[in-house]
Amino acid sequence: MKSSNSRPSRVGRNPFVHELKFTLTETIKIGLMSVTVFPVRLLLVSFLMLLGWPFAFAASLGRSDFVIEPQSWWMRFIDLCLRVIMRAMWFCGGFHWIKVKGERAAQSEVPILTAAPHSSYFDAIPVTLTMCSIVTKLESRSIPVWGTLISYIRPVFVFRSDQDSRRKTVEEIKRRAQSGGEWPQIMIFPEGTCTNRSGLILFKAGAFIPGLPVQPMVLRYPNKLDTVSWTWQGPGAFKILWLTLCQPHNAMEIEYLPIYNPSNEEKKNPALFANNVRKLMAKALEVPLTDLSFDDREISLSQGPLRIRDCSSLLEFHQLVCRLGLRAGINDKVLEEQARRARKLQGRRLSLEDFSQFLNLPVTDTLTQVHSLFDQHGDGQIDVRHHVIALSTVHRPLKSMETLKLAFTMYENEENGDVLKEDLAAIFEIMLGVKKVELSGLFLSLDGPHTAKITYDELHHFIEQHPFFVQDYLDFENHPRKGCFGQPKICNGHNKDD
Repeated sequence: MKSSNSRPSRVGRNPFVHELKFTLTETIKIGLMSVTVFPVRLLLVSFLMLLGWPFAFAASLGRSDFVIEPQSWWMRFIDLCLRVIMRAMWFCGGFHWIKVKGERAAQSEVPILTAAPHSSYFDAIPVTLTMCSIVTKLESRSIPVWGTLISYIRPVFVFRSDQDSRRKTVEEIKRRAQSGGEWPQIMIFPEGTCTNRSGLILFKAGAFIPGLPVQPMVLRYPNKLDTVSWTWQGPGAFKILWLTLCQPHNAMEIEYLPIYNPSNEEKKNPALFANNVRKLMAKALEVPLTDLSFDDREISLSQGPLRIRDCSSLLEFHQLVCRLGLRAGINDKVLEEQARRARKLQGRRLSLEDFSQFLNLPVTDTLTQVHSLFDQHGDGQIDVRHHVIALSTVHRPLKSMETLKLAFTMYENEENGDVLKEDLAAIFEIMLGVKKVELSGLFLSLDGPHTAKITYDELHHFIEQHPFFVQDYLDFENHPRKGCFGQPKICNGHNKDD
């Protein structure tokens, strides 16, 4: 699979990986704080959270999720008490002073605040300071104590088990945003997941679909030692809490940027609106744009003996698949059906029109881009088996052996189930994201230089016996391959040749 090289050069650290390394001085400091300050802080934070619970519970009794009631003196008193309690809680956690730059706009002027980067559960600090509503999963309501505090701020709950959840969430955001200041402001983290703040990943469009002005809000944690980042690969939730409470002081900055009024074009195109706001926020933060999304995280974090070596082309392919609307409908049965149909073609190469019929999709610019990714000879013809392998790889990047087995069903000989050496090389090139694979080392280790075919069971057994299979038995080009980001892509925190 080749890359179109159409994307700008924007790459850095893997945003979904956070590694902590301590100096000897830091280790000693954490050890001392762990037996002195940490237990006291944890006790105080827990006490203050429990203290806030009855206020939030009383305010939420009998309250409608769809109608906003007039603000009585009693509710204003509860709101003030909760703000004081929450600020005291963060103070006891080491966030002694929080620097605020700029001025927050009134809710009647700007219904939506867009906050980034989202990197930790400590991002709840600006939520408790402002008592803005947030968008959160429904399961958050069930968290003891904290769930009641979340319910108090009237969040927009996302029902992840509901297939129509995205549409309902967007409709609720629009309803509240267009209420003329009747509802509280909604603070939305448009990245949709936590990162390590090394760059801004792609924004989801939900906050921008209403087409109303938004106020960008950027968050910074200037501590030299980053103990707050809580992302997909790195310290867990309790370790983050422990290490952060062991810091003498935890610095945080909140900056409100000027209100962003969308143009007519941006109102019609929420993705353009989101991307332009992202550029503005990245400039204020002085961090790069990273063209990864929440849906790309598993691809960039693939592990195991057949983990992806270079994510670039596969990430580009995945983003095109999402734009085609294919991702939501992909499951193991669909992949097996496509593999069965691809096998029947017996390697016959498909034109763009044939490819559109294979997928039962109209010919569009996006489909043309997908087709061109697999046009290795530049003659407008592709082997659709490559597409199926790539689709399986991005759909289940953590289950590479299942993708390998699926690939064998398309290539294997009907009589004995073996696959030719050159076909296996093509399979690995797609799965690993590399340009060219040489299998001489593998076949020499099997039955000698004259072996030119292998079955899935033989290969599976060999890989199980050799956990560093790719590094030890496969050779591929060592020079960095240009990918869809315009330069070598970082995958799983390492270059493809480590």
